[in-house]
Amino acid sequence: MVARLQTLAILLDRLADKTGHIIAWLTLAMVFITFAVVVLRKLFETGSIALQESVSYLHAAVFMLATAYTLKQDGHVRVDIFYQKYSARTRAWVDLLGTLLLLFPVCLYIFFSSLEYVSASWSMLEGSREAGGLDGVFLLKTAIPVMAILLLLQGCSIILHKLLLLAGHPVAGDPGSNPHRED
Repeated sequence: MVARLQTLAILLDRLADKTGHIIAWLTLAMVFITFAVVVLRKLFETGSIALQESVSYLHAAVFMLATAYTLKQDGHVRVDIFYQKYSARTRAWVDLLGTLLLLFPVCLYIFFSSLEYVSASWSMLEGSREAGGLDGVFLLKTAIPVMAILLLLQGCSIILHKLLLLAGHPVAGDPGSNPHRED
């Protein structure tokens, strides 16, 4: 049973890693598109609403779809004044309870409250309000519940990692994998 839970935690981590690495390429696309917008405006005195909107779409996609990766990398903002002084076991309990009591309720709220919003957008295949804008607003709005799902999955990974660590069966590669270490 422990081996299966460790494998599941590793698979969920890989999902976050793959998603994060794929989404990271969107930042490069944003740079090239922004460069193209500036060149078009400054050298050719023309512009493209669709290109400008695409930068906003990519920016939103990067932030929404890379949140699980950022969580996996422990890159979210945290007040470390006390946390860094805790033992690995205490940090595991803090992470476990924080995930269950904070992350999960917020993600579930975002997911369920966004469904009607996204559904309405899909029902009309919502597009840009700007003439010459992008027609895929409904796709961008879909990133909201997808973000919540990715965060929930990474939260499940955190729970597995912390429960296994507390039970004395840490997952290889987990930063807090030594339950007896006093940092």
